[in-house]
Amino acid sequence: MKISILISLAATVSSVAGFAAPVSQRYASSSSALGMSTATEPSAPFVKPSTRIIREQLPILYVYDHCPFCVRVRFAMGVKNIKHTLHFLANDDVATPTKLVGKKIAPIFEWPEEKLIMSESLDIIAKVDADERFGPTNLFLPATGRKDIKAWQKSVQEVLRTLQRPRYVATGLMPEFQQLESRHAFVKNHQLPPYEKAEWKGDGTPENPGFSMETKLKLYAEAMASDPAPLIEDLNARLVELDDMLYSEHYCSEGGLSLDDVDLWSRLRSITIIKGVTWPTKLRNYMDNWSALADVSLYDEMAL
Repeated sequence: MKISILISLAATVSSVAGFAAPVSQRYASSSSALGMSTATEPSAPFVKPSTRIIREQLPILYVYDHCPFCVRVRFAMGVKNIKHTLHFLANDDVATPTKLVGKKIAPIFEWPEEKLIMSESLDIIAKVDADERFGPTNLFLPATGRKDIKAWQKSVQEVLRTLQRPRYVATGLMPEFQQLESRHAFVKNHQLPPYEKAEWKGDGTPENPGFSMETKLKLYAEAMASDPAPLIEDLNARLVELDDMLYSEHYCSEGGLSLDDVDLWSRLRSITIIKGVTWPTKLRNYMDNWSALADVSLYDEMAL
């Protein structure tokens, strides 16, 4: 994909192959599960609720495809087998979220039959997981507060920002970046390392005006054009470290499906937009298993 996509009109979407969740024979819904939502042994594969929850008025989820906080809710809704309307917001759309919750934010959950509108991913998941109208309750165990995984996430923050952010807007395939203004809105507000947000955006004062849009676009284009091999090599080594931390290919932490999985999988998904990454076997199986169960596709088919 040409780098000029950063400053040109959106490229035509030419393939939908990458947007189908992978088929998994081992981890598909079990028609014999009836009300059971998890396997009896914490180390055994998760069994997805077999009953498809279809409310007369479908809940609506407003999201950005690349946003890990949005993916958290999509993951939870998918695993709970809840049909919902997925509304992808353009990245420069301020009016829609502001009308709903008073500011530009995602995800937003709208439940028409309850006249309920709410934001904050974990609050949305807690609401849905506690209501019997959305199937078996308490599907997700609480977060364990694992410091090792949090430390790992912090350790890869700069390399992921450098690799992922230019690719988000360069693919031309993500729904939130289909027009020039939406791509520019992302570039305007999301700094690339080694720059800090305050330096990138500025504060409106003569002393700190922030970078010009021309400079920001140039830095994104340069990041996309640069050889990613050294960064990918570093990332591959970090993924091996994470693979050792993973409890199994089914669960991030011991005990079964938890908010640890909701958060970790949602963050790791964006790594699949980076071409050339080598995934350790257990970690790759983990990604594929939950992609199928949550019905949230990975980016492998559009990786750059």
